[in-house]
Amino acid sequence: MQSQQRDVNLGHLSLSYREWGTGEPVVLLHGLADHGLVWQALAKTLSGQFHCLAPDLRGHGNSDKPPESEYGSDAIAQDLEAFAAACALPAVNVVAHSWAAKIALIWARQHPDRLKRLILLDPFFVNRLPGLFRPTFPLLYRTLPFLKVMGPFGDYATAEATARPLKQYRGWSPLQQAVFQEAMEQKSDGRWGSKFAIAARNGVFTDILQQPGLTEPLQVPTLLLLPEAGLNRMAWQLQPYRKYLPQLEIQPIPGNHWAHLVSPDACNQAIAAFLTNASATIEPQAAE
Repeated sequence: MQSQQRDVNLGHLSLSYREWGTGEPVVLLHGLADHGLVWQALAKTLSGQFHCLAPDLRGHGNSDKPPESEYGSDAIAQDLEAFAAACALPAVNVVAHSWAAKIALIWARQHPDRLKRLILLDPFFVNRLPGLFRPTFPLLYRTLPFLKVMGPFGDYATAEATARPLKQYRGWSPLQQAVFQEAMEQKSDGRWGSKFAIAARNGVFTDILQQPGLTEPLQVPTLLLLPEAGLNRMAWQLQPYRKYLPQLEIQPIPGNHWAHLVSPDACNQAIAAFLTNASATIEPQAAE
């Protein structure tokens, strides 16, 4: 099922988004350096029952790319509230991957009546990092594998050859190929690079030193999906979720940090089951 791509003017900036299906709304939030098309397979699973909307967050994909100082988590969460209002959405379900989990949690804190259910897929940077990490950021920019496809590259073939071995593209399925192609563009100098803005990269990394995402209880039913080869494998990493999300369910799934791209069937089935089982009672998880 193909998506419809649209743009919405929020007044302070324009967001591009994709939508599929009809029914109860589900807002799908991609991770850092990604874009809304990463949710194509999930939307196909949900679209018979849900209206799926996947915005390109500011600085990503085809959305506006403000200067580096404008990537605070609060501002991006406010984008999402404005997006929901502009699209005339009632209370929404939210699926958020990686860095976007922090944005979703802040959105839920800012507007507790807006989020109906929340699904966090292998969260990353959910709380503030110590300032001592700042000097290492230039090294991280060069070494984090998923940022290697920012480029620039002399041609598209070189860019694709760089992407294929990365964890999010292992298997190089038609979905992964389409996601990569949508992420790239030819620049004005003829070289190729990611649509993800350098200003967004720098602004987000600055924000993670300043803004925690989960510091108070949130009364929203939440599913925390933990891929077997994901980022959250230690009990201490789960402590904030157990402490502040009393209606929490934790579920392991196959795959790595990009389970929705490398193991989409299991990931999508887990999400669909949680969304369609709205009346189920979610028991708080016991501490490990």
